[in-house]
This record gives sequence, C-alpha cells and structure tokens, in this order.
Amino acid sequence: MQAFLKGPASISTKPVAAKEKSAAGSSGEGKRTKPIPWVEKYRPKNVDEVAFQDEVVAVLKKSLEGADLPNLLFYGPPGTGKTSTILAAARELFGPDLFRQRVLELNASDERGIQVIREKVKAFAQLTASGSRSDGKMCPPFKIVILDEADSMTSAAQAALRRTMEKESKTTRFCLICNYISRIIEPLTSRCSKFRFKPLSDSIQQQRLLDVSEKEHVKISDEAVSYLVKVSEGDLRKAITFLQSATRLMGGKEITEKIITEIAGVIPKETIDELLLGCQSGSFEKLETLAKNLINEGFAVAQLVNQLHDTIVESEDYSDKQKSAIVEKLAEVDKCLADGADEFLQLMSLCALVMQQLTQN
Repeated sequence: MQAFLKGPASISTKPVAAKEKSAAGSSGEGKRTKPIPWVEKYRPKNVDEVAFQDEVVAVLKKSLEGADLPNLLFYGPPGTGKTSTILAAARELFGPDLFRQRVLELNASDERGIQVIREKVKAFAQLTASGSRSDGKMCPPFKIVILDEADSMTSAAQAALRRTMEKESKTTRFCLICNYISRIIEPLTSRCSKFRFKPLSDSIQQQRLLDVSEKEHVKISDEAVSYLVKVSEGDLRKAITFLQSATRLMGGKEITEKIITEIAGVIPKETIDELLLGCQSGSFEKLETLAKNLINEGFAVAQLVNQLHDTIVESEDYSDKQKSAIVEKLAEVDKCLADGADEFLQLMSLCALVMQQLTQN
C-alpha cells in the first residue's frame, strides 16, 4: 500500500516541476513591453509636449515654477489635449512617486452623482497633503481632483461640489474638463480659471501624424496625411486612431487616401453627387432606390448630413433661398437622428425636400 502511494507521488512530481518551469518561462515572457494603443503611447508626458494650446501651457508652466495652481476649467472639442495637459502638469508637479496619492481622476464612466461628490470627493479633499518628492524638488502642499466630462454631471452634484471647492481650497485644487461650458453651473465657472482648447491646426496635426508614422515605420502618402487631417476635424486622437487602424489593415503596405476613406466611414464624393443628381431627376422611385442602396452599404446618415451640408453651402449651383431651406432641413434631420429616429425615413424626408427645392424652378 505504501509503495502504491509512493508511486504516483514520485510520478506526479515531474509534471509539477514542468509546470513551475513553464510558469517561470511565461512570467519571463510577460516582462516584454505590452502593446498599447498609439493614442496612449504618444500622449504628452510633460507640459512642453502639448501642441498648439500656447495660453494654457504658459499659465501652467508659471504655476509649475511657483508650485501653485488655481482651480481650472478646461473646455473645447474632443481630442484637443485637455485631459493630457492636466495629467502631464500633475506628473510634473508631484513626480511619479506621489502622483497616485495626490491625484483623484473621475471620468464620465464613473458614477458621479451627488452621493459620490459628498463622500468620495469630499473625503479625498479633506486629506492633508504630506510627503516630499524623492528627487528633492519642491512639492506643492495640495492635491488635484480631475473631473473629466464634467458637463455630464447633474446640477445637484455640481452644486454639492461648489461648497467642497470653497472649503478645501487650502489642500485641494479642482480641474473640471468638459466639451460644453454652458452645461457647467455659473457658481463653478466663477471659481475656476477658464481655458478654451482650440481645434488643432492642420499643420500641427500633420506634423504629429508624421512623427508617429516615422516612429512606427508606417508608409503613408502626403495626400493621405492631408486627408486624414481633414477627416478628423481637429481631433488628433481620432486621427492617430485612424492611422493605427489603417496600418493594421494594410500590414506594411503604403496607406492611401482610399484606405483612409474606408476606415473613417466617410461617404465618397461620387455617392453624394449621385444622390443629388437623383434629387434633380424628379423621380421619387429612383431616389428611393439610391437611399436604400446608401443605407444597405452601411453608411451613416449622420455622416451624410455633415458632408451634404458642406457640399450644399460651398456649391454655386443653388440659390440662397434653396440653400437656406435645405440647411434648415439638415438641422431638423440631425436633431431627429440624435434623438434616435429611423435613418431611412429621415434620409427620405431630407431627399424629398432637396428634390422639391431643386425641381421647383
């Protein structure tokens, strides 16, 4: 019996050792650098790397020199560097060691109702900031609370934040980040230094995209870079994401304008021209077929509304009266789509009005 027990035990020791070996091997492999999205990889590490937002950078650099900071309110379109700027400033202020202790970041995905503001934010704000940086640099005597997408907070939560912001001014600085400043209540905006982040200029975006392409060894034509900038509309995050998607799709081949069009979901100019010709024909059946084809090919009607707006406004073929009627309808359709209306019905409604305007005279 003893021998029988010993037998399997001696046999089973080998696989365990093998398992341990494989575990050790896998942990060694795990030390390799993990692949991360390019948007995160090339996020500015310090305030100097932030592109195009000169006023904000100048104020933050002065604040970093004196190690003092007002409450901040950053607003502007997405992808212009709002979150990156405050995170880079916080890293410079506190250094890598104290960053986790001194910064509380709450995003729109986190629950930020009145209860969270009263409990979590208030508790963090009341903590005393202590400790010194390991590199010997001066460390400011305050913490930073970053509230990203602050315009999605309820008015009650914003009102609760107002008192905390006032009471804990000695130990805590707040940075509110939003797209629409009109959605932030007046008492909060008056307590913050407001900075508008401008959409990035084409030249700055092109330079950044070329830098990323060079570092990642991506082949891309100059026309494709220019088109990528045009498609992203000042949003650098969107442009870098499209570039990474196109690179993965092409697998080392050169990225062209056609590939960017497909990745970005942009409706080709020929399709829009065909739709407008269908409207001019006056045939409702033909128009319905074109609309069905557009939907079946998977194009977004919201994207069509944006592109059609530019085409109509820039065109010299239509009178001012026609343009104003069509643009008003575009606005209505855009609102209905945002509220969740059926895409095909809205597209037909829009095309019917365009046809009415174009065939009247």
